[in-house]
Amino acid sequence: MKITILGSGTSTGVPQIGCTCEVCTSQDPRDKRLRCSGMVEVDGIRILIDCGPDFREQMIRLNDFRPIDGVLITHEHYDHVGGLDDLRPFCRFKDVPIYAESYTADRLEQRIPYCFAEHPYPGVPRIPLCRIEAGVPFSIHGENGRSVEVLPIRVMHGKLPIMAYRIGRMAWITDMTEMPEVSYDALEGLDCLVMNALRIEPHWTHQSLSQALERAERIAAKETYLIHASHQLGLHAVVEKSLPPHVHQSYDGLEINL
Repeated sequence: MKITILGSGTSTGVPQIGCTCEVCTSQDPRDKRLRCSGMVEVDGIRILIDCGPDFREQMIRLNDFRPIDGVLITHEHYDHVGGLDDLRPFCRFKDVPIYAESYTADRLEQRIPYCFAEHPYPGVPRIPLCRIEAGVPFSIHGENGRSVEVLPIRVMHGKLPIMAYRIGRMAWITDMTEMPEVSYDALEGLDCLVMNALRIEPHWTHQSLSQALERAERIAAKETYLIHASHQLGLHAVVEKSLPPHVHQSYDGLEINL
């Protein structure tokens, strides 16, 4: 399995427009954070997690134009779904199914109805919606005849219920503040946990760094990588040095091989 961090940043990205702090003006490329997204490749199947407004730029940087077999959507917020129309080039290969729970799927249909019309006009991305449920596993199928099982896991983004995902011995959690007890059970035995840590100070809808470290310790994955960072988290080089063993500050373009 290979996990590529396409974007490690929060909703405003880093640098944030108009900000001249030391992070936003840093020359370290690891401090340039596009909106949060990742690509998981396993058994020849490629799975995109979230498709935000930086998706086009992320794919140009990745420079690996091959089919995408499915897109996992964590929730409806624009920084996680604003790039869905940019899946259009990948539909030259085949349809790209979008997996989301009903609440999120309904809002995608309202927001970009032309993508889901019964009789779409030519050129519209072919991205059929597949409705999923927390705790109910499903499979994503590749052109090679293989399939990969995905387990949606409930977490809370403030008061909004959203999805985390487990694929094999890897899990991806973003925008979380709290997690039901049953969700911890679904995260046992991980080799890799990718999880959000927004900033040092507490936030009402995202984990702080200290909260993320507490949960990382409880989940006890072999390696944990922090994502969805704002400029308020600090410089990558400084944060990385402060972390305990087996916890890492991620950055755009990071490849994790399991």
